[in-house]
Amino acid sequence: MPSRIVWDIDHLRAAIGAAEVGLWAWNVDTDEIALDHHALNLWGHLQNSHVTFEDLSSRIHPQDVDRVRSAFAATRPTLGTFEIDFRIRLDNEIRWISARGQGDDKDIAHQLMFGVFLDVTQRKQAEEANELLSGEMSHRVANLLQIASTLTHIAASSSATVEEMAKDLGNRLVALGRAHSLVRPTEKSTTRAVLLGDLFSVLLSPYDLENVGEKRIRVSLPRLGVGKKAITPLALVIHELATNSLKYGALSGSDGTLDVSATTSADEKELSILWVERGGPPVVAPTTHFGFGSRMVHHAVSRDLGGSIAFDWPKEGVVVTLRIDENCLSC
Repeated sequence: MPSRIVWDIDHLRAAIGAAEVGLWAWNVDTDEIALDHHALNLWGHLQNSHVTFEDLSSRIHPQDVDRVRSAFAATRPTLGTFEIDFRIRLDNEIRWISARGQGDDKDIAHQLMFGVFLDVTQRKQAEEANELLSGEMSHRVANLLQIASTLTHIAASSSATVEEMAKDLGNRLVALGRAHSLVRPTEKSTTRAVLLGDLFSVLLSPYDLENVGEKRIRVSLPRLGVGKKAITPLALVIHELATNSLKYGALSGSDGTLDVSATTSADEKELSILWVERGGPPVVAPTTHFGFGSRMVHHAVSRDLGGSIAFDWPKEGVVVTLRIDENCLSC
């Protein structure tokens, strides 16, 4: 091996090609941007290798255009290196691009500034997934603390002795643990397909009063299997609806009831699950934007279950209609 490696232009081209780095050169006088073939590929096979920022902006995500325009305008007086991450839209695909270069006109030649484009889509998706998980865990912990408090109150009001209360509360917390494991299975868990009615019954069992002869949760669902991929998102939806009912709806008091039923479409391609609450405090429709839990539910239903979820707010109790693609349910 030679003691000194000489980096000639062929070596640099090979390294750039292996890293799939796109090169750009910006003429600060004419605003023209020259792109190499890697950069052209990143931007979706532009027809011309010499473009302007306005040409590129047609592909930048509308929410990012002004930010990117301002950032590029500020690059010349920027001391040191700069990095701008933004989204571009290619047909139905969202791609994240990172533009990097040297500010303060350093190394500028013939009014040309040089830099690179990198595809950072996978990194951004991983960051978004981590943020979603962090938000979900924070939301889940807050919910669990309030659920434990409410279950303690239910156990206390329905038990004659401290021993009965301890047993009742213990059973409810064990059931809640089973429900939680379905919502977020561990890597080592072996999730198996279950029946739709069984899934609802397991998740809702911590909130029932059947042990004191006051069954208030009735589940009447067709005998359909829930596939491995559908269990977690469906369990998440059920868990969120039950939590909200326990905090604000029919399950927050001993007189409230919950009925869960379902119908299938004529072509048997769509399952409609009806969640009906009655007997709780008067319902007031929310006036604020969706919170994290609501956004999480809508995301799980549309992305993982191929369906939709709708809420109605009559005073006697909330009604939720959950529509699921039966093919997604069995996956």
